[in-house]
Amino acid sequence: MISSRTVLALVLLGMARHVNESLAQTHVLVVSGVGGDAQFTERFTRWGTDLVDAARQGLGLPSANVAFLAERPERDPRITGPATKERLKAALREIAQRAEPGADVVLVLFGHGSDREGEPRFNLVGPDVTAAELATWLAAVKARRIVVVNTASASGGFVPALAGPGRIVVTATKSGFERNATRFGEYLVQALAAGAAGAAGGAGSADTDKDGRLSVLEVFQYARREVARAYEQEKRLLTEHAILEDDGDGKGSTEPSATGGDGALAATVFLTSATPVAAETADPETKRLYARRDSLERRVAELRGARSSMALEVYERELEELLVELATTNRAIRAREGKRP
Repeated sequence: MISSRTVLALVLLGMARHVNESLAQTHVLVVSGVGGDAQFTERFTRWGTDLVDAARQGLGLPSANVAFLAERPERDPRITGPATKERLKAALREIAQRAEPGADVVLVLFGHGSDREGEPRFNLVGPDVTAAELATWLAAVKARRIVVVNTASASGGFVPALAGPGRIVVTATKSGFERNATRFGEYLVQALAAGAAGAAGGAGSADTDKDGRLSVLEVFQYARREVARAYEQEKRLLTEHAILEDDGDGKGSTEPSATGGDGALAATVFLTSATPVAAETADPETKRLYARRDSLERRVAELRGARSSMALEVYERELEELLVELATTNRAIRAREGKRP
């Protein structure tokens, strides 16, 4: 029977990702809400444009699959519309119409938030959007997996409203009582921008398993760590505690893990891809190894999807066999590319 130590060792090598059949099936919507003053408006817009660039470069997404709503659309040609409630609803409706059942959808919110009498809100131009409204709109999106990252203040209340099967919900705060402006978005973008820039040769310091890709879990852990470091260096009391929820219980965790509970799904969803390396290499053996890895990762995802219908011993035995083979393949890829095993 597979041991928890074996699972930990293998998962930390970055093995359990379901590769998209096509990157064209990934849809990204970025929203930079109301800043309230010029400083925050500029900051939120910059984070949004940097993230849009990272999505296109790191994932190679077509422009049609990346939408960006902001407070002042005239400021940048990458902005596709105003950050209003109606435009956000329309953008999600468009994604719901276009997204295939096997698609991944990523929604990232930069801005301010509030929690009035237990009703979490994200600040937009005009009426704000509540967590309940966003949950209703997302329910119409029949994607394979939906990732929602709310980097706003008082964002923790979005977790129970948005949690569910196939959902990864990340918030910059653990509750609606953490109302100060947050830093989480800054380091989220920093991780993804570095990962996109190094997509062909490593994803930067956030890439803890050194497989050249960044999972949602890795990005979360990097941003949370850097936020704590920044507060400590500035000798300030930490006023934001990010959480990640992906097991559907609506609670979330400040310390998610790839080995089970919150974090297991997030470890399998990647926001940058090592695919360009495989595409550019002229070495037939390296291409074969990448294809083998993709095939094994699909089989792992399929096996996990069938877990509820399998005997536990059979499931664990088959999972261990796949993960061992996946570990061997990843080591062979790194050796072929002259990287440390």
